[in-house]
Amino acid sequence: MDLPATRPRPRPGLRPLEHFTGRTLLGLAVIVAAGAGFALLYVLVRLRWDPLYDGDRGVATWLNARVAPHDAVVAVLQKVTDLGGRPIMLWLVGVAAVGMLIRRRWRLAAYLIVTGVGALLLDPSLKLLVGRLRPIVEDPIASAPGNSFPSGHALGSMVTYGALLLVFLPAVPRRARVPLMAAAGAVVAAVGFTRVALGVHFVSDVLGGWLLGAAWLGVTAHAFRLWRRETGRPVAPLSEGLEPEAAEVVRPAPHEHHLLPRPLLTTAEILTGWVLVFGALYLFGTLVSRAGGVVRAVDVGVVRWLAERRTPTLDDVSWLWSKAGDTHAILAVSLVFCPILLAVTWRWRPVLFLALTMVGELTLFLAVAGAVGRPRPPVEQLDGKLPTSAFPSGHIAATLCLYTAIAVLVMPRARGRWRWVTVALAVVMPAGVALSRMYRGMHHPTDLLGAMLLTALWVGLLYLTVRPNAPDHPELPEEEDDPVAAGRADAGHAYADRPDVQPAARRP
Repeated sequence: MDLPATRPRPRPGLRPLEHFTGRTLLGLAVIVAAGAGFALLYVLVRLRWDPLYDGDRGVATWLNARVAPHDAVVAVLQKVTDLGGRPIMLWLVGVAAVGMLIRRRWRLAAYLIVTGVGALLLDPSLKLLVGRLRPIVEDPIASAPGNSFPSGHALGSMVTYGALLLVFLPAVPRRARVPLMAAAGAVVAAVGFTRVALGVHFVSDVLGGWLLGAAWLGVTAHAFRLWRRETGRPVAPLSEGLEPEAAEVVRPAPHEHHLLPRPLLTTAEILTGWVLVFGALYLFGTLVSRAGGVVRAVDVGVVRWLAERRTPTLDDVSWLWSKAGDTHAILAVSLVFCPILLAVTWRWRPVLFLALTMVGELTLFLAVAGAVGRPRPPVEQLDGKLPTSAFPSGHIAATLCLYTAIAVLVMPRARGRWRWVTVALAVVMPAGVALSRMYRGMHHPTDLLGAMLLTALWVGLLYLTVRPNAPDHPELPEEEDDPVAAGRADAGHAYADRPDVQPAARRP
């Protein structure tokens, strides 16, 4: 009996190679075009080509005449231009790279680090090489150090937002990818426009920054794709991102089913609690503000005792401790801790808890300070006259709320002795800020008690309502609700609906 002949499976032939070659050639063409455009602009700037310089000066003068008279427009432009500044760029790339390291996406972390460091090195090197002076306008409204060509803001924004887009694009729904790309392009364009409108760069500086940024971004992306090819991994179009199979891993919270189990009820509880906390603080603040006798004697006596022992060295030390509790320091710590917390927990709820803690602290402080209206201590205030009243201390309350919330979030999740560092910070940081604020004559001891009461009531309320450490699935034990393990398991199925692009087989 003859067995029926089986039809051999068709071989893919040269189609995968053709796809890879076509994508490679197209990418190289884009890189070459951007590099050639920058090289041409670089030569024209170095040669001081008159038509280019005349056009640059004309645009700078025209924009300065229309922008300088309007303070509101200048303020908006300065805020927008900060989106391309080095602090924002370092923060975005830094937290993204740390997040990829935490989630064990080593290649993506390396890509972000190499791309970001390269942009940081290219900008000052070329500025030093070209040596072009910044524009001179009739009514200067902004200033910047260093030379002019190319624009570091234009270069940095192009590289940073482009690299982040390539890394996180797989986690974005397909219908939202085009709007997201358009939004990123709009931010890059807006940053470039502000540099010219503020009179710190010429048009050719911004164009040079964009072209150089596009070329560097293309080089690093092309090198990353070749790296994947050499290690046996599929090379998808850039419209799918750098690592499409990592969609579940780069998504902020892929397995969080409910941000809050009862959102409407929880919101009502938080708003009601805010009103009650405000009432308690207002009552306490009114009592200590009008109190006499022992309370008044202690309040004034402690501040005067500290003021009598002021020295230049202690003034400097107290200034540093006081700055640790101001808005900029608190915001900086929050902006670093929240992305890392999200990368570790794979959940938005702990981040929401911290955000609500700080927003509630700020609103309660402003409302209570305005309602109580307590004057500052009767000593010289080293920080000058401030717009808010003394009760409660905003610096102390913000420091207490921030580091207490961090300890609440870290302690149940961390292991070993290192987790007690957060508890130590929750004690040491507020204590240092409190002592410095009283030393500098800005607050009474009872203002410190008001900040402590605010922290205890508000953080306690949020802990009971938001439940930041509760599992996402209350019916499952904590160890069964492991989003990290689930993310790693699901990451391999990102190409399940694409037979033409399959992950490489696991190597022994």
